Amino acid sequence: MTSSINSERTVVVSGAGVAGLAAAWWLARAGWRVVVVERADDLRSGGYMMSLSGPGHLAATRMGLMPKLKSAVYHVEENVYRDRKGREVMRLRFHDFIKGLDYIALRRTDLVAALHAELPEAVELRFGTTIDAVENALDGATARLSDGTAISADLVLFADGMRSSLRPSIFAADAECLIPLGYRFAVYDLPDRLDLGIDFVSYAEPGHVVEYYTLTQGRVAALHVWHSQESGPVPAADRWALIGDVCRRSHPAVRAQIEAARADGALALVDDLSLVELPRWSRGRVLLLGDAAHCLTLISGQGAGMALTSAAILADELARGDVPTALAAHEARLRPSIARLQARSRKLAGVFVPRSPLAFEARNLFMRHVPRKWLGRYFLNSVNAEIAAAQDIAAAG
Repeated sequence: MTSSINSERTVVVSGAGVAGLAAAWWLARAGWRVVVVERADDLRSGGYMMSLSGPGHLAATRMGLMPKLKSAVYHVEENVYRDRKGREVMRLRFHDFIKGLDYIALRRTDLVAALHAELPEAVELRFGTTIDAVENALDGATARLSDGTAISADLVLFADGMRSSLRPSIFAADAECLIPLGYRFAVYDLPDRLDLGIDFVSYAEPGHVVEYYTLTQGRVAALHVWHSQESGPVPAADRWALIGDVCRRSHPAVRAQIEAARADGALALVDDLSLVELPRWSRGRVLLLGDAAHCLTLISGQGAGMALTSAAILADELARGDVPTALAAHEARLRPSIARLQARSRKLAGVFVPRSPLAFEARNLFMRHVPRKWLGRYFLNSVNAEIAAAQDIAAAG
């Protein structure tokens, strides 16, 4: 039987990822009734390495998350880059170059866990539940959920990721707003057979790079990024065959790790490096948040940070005025930085994974012979460029 729940200042959030949980944190503390629905039966496990710097670092600090996050920070002794024959291209101590910057690296999973742990008790979190439909108007919305309830809300947030299942119902079909960059990625973890310690090892070849880094409890995470003329979701049953095909000419250590992961029963996430581009992020009382609104790709360096920042700005603007005015102000503050970061993602894809053998060899030659001080300055400038692209947002609060 369908029930109806009415309350002043109610928000329904779809998605218990970084954007959704951050918004729940801010709005619950501002006195809103918050209901978060998540399709999965629990918080997502796994997840690739990410960083927080600039506005994202500031937002996490404002939320009091840093003590928990710093306990999960990933400290790299050395970044070792090898080619498909196992030859060392270069060796860097990345953290030597970012001393003094507000910058941390950790797994996305650890950020989500910290956000979840800090949620106010009043936040209602419903796992295994989705929004089936939204009745949307300027003066309010009704979210009809898969558990049979209908919640009257002042605001509904779609924070269900790059491949948002809700976005097409109100904003645009995926074909109209998902912009593939010509690359795919795969993420999985497996037992540590590389004895990496606290090193970070990459094997690169034309059009493909794989990175390995230590997790905890004797496990290693793998991240592949490769050039692809195909795009779109990859069925779970086809993912390992695709990864194997991508790595058919890779270093034997890479192919051995794939076999070890498959034997271990690892689940691989495979998807496109895609941007989400939309002319507007809100309609009536519905707002797209995080990757559902403006995916930056995992190579941007700012995706999670901008999700945290966006949630903080939204809470600030809602405290200043009515919902429609706040949604317009939130977008006006955020959109210029998102545009710059998306432009940066387009440029970085080709640098991160050179497609042609000539470009690949030229990059390796440069990296082998350029003075390490120059490389350090390059990486520092790269981090500063990420921060600068997002920094024009007025500090929330």
